[in-house]
Amino acid sequence: MSSPDVPSMTGVHVVVMGVSGSGKSTVAAALAERLTLPFGEGDEFHGERNRALMAAGVPLTDADRAPWLLAVRDWMSAQAPTGSVVACSALRRAYRDVLRGALGDVLFLEVDVPAAVLRARMSARTEHFMPVSLLDSQLATLEPLAADEPGARVDGSASPAAVVEACLAAVRLRCDA
Repeated sequence: MSSPDVPSMTGVHVVVMGVSGSGKSTVAAALAERLTLPFGEGDEFHGERNRALMAAGVPLTDADRAPWLLAVRDWMSAQAPTGSVVACSALRRAYRDVLRGALGDVLFLEVDVPAAVLRARMSARTEHFMPVSLLDSQLATLEPLAADEPGARVDGSASPAAVVEACLAAVRLRCDA
């Protein structure tokens, strides 16, 4: 049951997006808890081949990403009766277009973090398949959320709790409009 400070999210999917190290998984999981919605971790939808490529420092191609994006979209569609929150890099507009094909409405929250902070965060991780060496590739691929796309950019350099609050404010603004 939603509290008064949490908007009704029926049929709304919130995609917390950004490059590796932006904190999207941490933020999305906490946001899902606050919104009492199912949480999907985008990394879990990657096949073993994609994980192996990334672990070896090989950037994924659009062809590599296609089945992954469809799997994320299909998971979101399965959550349409309630809505969902998913952590997914969604680096290019074309990738976000695939995700927008999910049943229901899709809202993107881009977690924006300076490159130096991203490098430090990624260097500190010990059990993640994505090496720091792929950060430049991700930053080069990133097409920031455009003004005509549903969503907002959030400063991800603050504490996780502050970023979640900023995301929740963006969701409230969008859902109350």
